This record gives sequence, C-alpha cells and structure tokens, in this order.
Amino acid sequence: QVQLVESGGGLVQAGGSLRLSCVASGNIFSINTMGWYRQAPGKERELVARMSTSGASKYADSVKGRFTISRDNRNNTVYLQMNSLKPEDTGRYYCKWEWPGTPYWGQGTQVTVSS
Repeated sequence: QVQLVESGGGLVQAGGSLRLSCVASGNIFSINTMGWYRQAPGKERELVARMSTSGASKYADSVKGRFTISRDNRNNTVYLQMNSLKPEDTGRYYCKWEWPGTPYWGQGTQVTVSS
C-alpha cells in the first residue's frame, strides 16, 4: 500500500498563490507517476497535473501557465505551486499515486479562492 499526506491548502484572495505538498510513504516504487486532482462542489474530480519520476508532466488546460508541478524523488514528495489563483480554482485538492500498481488517493486539502 501507499499512504499519501497532503498539506498546504487554505484560503487566498484571487491573484494569490499557494503551494501544496504531498508526501508518499509505504510500498514506493522508485519509478512512478503521481498527480494532483481537484473536485469542486457538485462537480466531478478532475486532473490538475501529473508528473513521473522522469519529469514528464501533463497539465489541465485551465491551469497551464499558472500552476507548476514538481517532485523531490529522494523524499517521495510532489508539489503543486499555484499562482494567479482564480475563484474557479476553489475545491478540494487530492494527491494521487497513479502508477505503478493500484492507484491510491490522499485525504485531500481544501483550497478556497475568494474574489
């Protein structure tokens, strides 16, 4: 199993920044892909960004140019730097262990952007 613990959420005004962190522990493979997803009230959970240990990344169109995903592979940590935040970025942000093996989710961290 893989355990994921997110941190860094909070309340911020539009235009502000937040940095989310996710630490993975447990049965960690040295080569893997982790990602960030978010879910707004009444909406489905959606991909925000993902990154492999090799550095290959993918972003949702809505966050390109504003959010940056990065990793510290030695410490099994993935980050999400969120700049120029908008009210529509509000939601619960979840870290996901995507590959290899069974996908795992963290408990999530709330991000609220006020206008």
